[in-house]
Amino acid sequence: MTRYWKPGTDFLRVIVDSVADSCEADDIIAVSEKAIAVAMGLVVDESQVRPGLLAKFLARIWMRLVWGYILGPICHLNAKTLWRLRRYPIPEGEAHKEVALKHAGFAQALLHYSEGGIDVTNLPYTLASLPLSNPMGVAEEVSAAIRANCGKEISVMLIDTDKTYSRHGIHLTCRPDALRGIRPLGLLAVILGRMLRWKARATPLAMRGRQLSLDETLEIANLADRAMGHGAGGTVWDMARRFRVGITEVTWEMLDRIPHYPIVRVRKID
Repeated sequence: MTRYWKPGTDFLRVIVDSVADSCEADDIIAVSEKAIAVAMGLVVDESQVRPGLLAKFLARIWMRLVWGYILGPICHLNAKTLWRLRRYPIPEGEAHKEVALKHAGFAQALLHYSEGGIDVTNLPYTLASLPLSNPMGVAEEVSAAIRANCGKEISVMLIDTDKTYSRHGIHLTCRPDALRGIRPLGLLAVILGRMLRWKARATPLAMRGRQLSLDETLEIANLADRAMGHGAGGTVWDMARRFRVGITEVTWEMLDRIPHYPIVRVRKID
C-alpha cells in the first residue's frame, strides 16, 4: 500500500522504496499505468474544455441512446451500468467526449468508458488522466531504477484495467497501445469480446525483463489488477457514492483517505 499518487509524485522513488527490501530476482513488479500517468502530471481539467457539436452528439445520442439501449444490452452490460449510460451526465459528459476526441480520436471516443486510456476514476473534481505515450520506455526507467538501487534485475510490467478479450489464442483489446500480440480493435474488441463472452483480463501495456508467453503475461496482469483493486471506486459514480458527493465534487483530501495499491509484486511459488 502507498499514499495516493498526485501530480509531481516521485513514482520511481516510491516504487524502489516499496520493493527494495523484499524483491527477488524472479519477481515481477506490476505497476498501474494510471498511477504513473497521474504522477507524471498527464492530467487535463475537463471543466476548461469547450465541447463541439460532435462531442455533444456523442454524449447526448451515442452514449444515452446507442450505448444505453442498443450496444449496452448486446454487450451484456449489467442493469446498473445501463441505467447510468441512459442518464449519461451532461455537460460533464460532453466535455469528456471532447477530450477523448482531441487526445484519442473519433474511433476511441465511441467507447463507453476509458477512451484510448483516458480515465476519470480516482481523480478529483473534473480531472481526467491521459495515457502514457511510451509505456515501454517508462517500464525500462522503473527497471533501471530498481537495478541501480537494489542491484537486482527485476521484471517490470505496466498494466491497465481496460480489458483484453481472449479466445483460442486470439487476444483483442480496445487499447491502441497494448503489448505486442494483442490486437487493438477499439470498439469492435469490446463488442465482440463482451457479446461472445470471451475471457476478459486486464491489459498489459509494457513488459521489461522475463520472457513470458502472451497468455502468461495476461494472467499475471489480471492477478495484479485484482490485487490493486479499485481504489475509491470502479467508476466515477461509485466514487461519488462512496464519498456522498456529486460526481465532480470529490477532493484530493478524500482520495488521500483511501488505501491505494498501485504496485504489486508477483512471485511464482513452486
